[in-house]
Amino acid sequence: MKKENDDLDQLFEKFENQWDVKRMNADHQVDFLNKLNKKQPKKKNHAVWAIAASIVILLGVSLFYNNNNSEKPKEFKFASKETQRTDSIFSILIDNELIKLKEKSSPENEQIINDALKQMKVFDTDYEKIIKEVQKNGENKQIIYAMISNLQTRISFLQTVLQRIEENEKFKNTTDEKTL
Repeated sequence: MKKENDDLDQLFEKFENQWDVKRMNADHQVDFLNKLNKKQPKKKNHAVWAIAASIVILLGVSLFYNNNNSEKPKEFKFASKETQRTDSIFSILIDNELIKLKEKSSPENEQIINDALKQMKVFDTDYEKIIKEVQKNGENKQIIYAMISNLQTRISFLQTVLQRIEENEKFKNTTDEKTL
């Protein structure tokens, strides 16, 4: 401890004549208090407005995102993994059949395809009702059976439509061959 005091003493001695010892004027305290009491101009709270704007934007984006998700009740996260997996598998099969159907698009098949797509919308509406029922009442055998039945009906319907289109194309080809 003594050594530290000695070091400090030496430091003070070294800088002895170099200290700023200017005396403040007598009114300094009064001037300081006047400046302190003087009304400060209100600072603009840009940070508060920026935070508020960010919150509004986040709410807007979340509402937009939630509205987009509500348009697709087909994606239901509340169901069991088995039910989700079944829905996913059937949805992939249905999408594949729809792609095949659209590939067959031609002026001769336009009416058949349009009618088939209208019927698919009816099936989709029924399926959405089934999903809402699952959301409301939970999974039970009847609802799951209705869901699977709807999915199977859609697949078989699309396969039947594709078969009809192929039959029409074959019939057209054989008729064209006979007329030659």
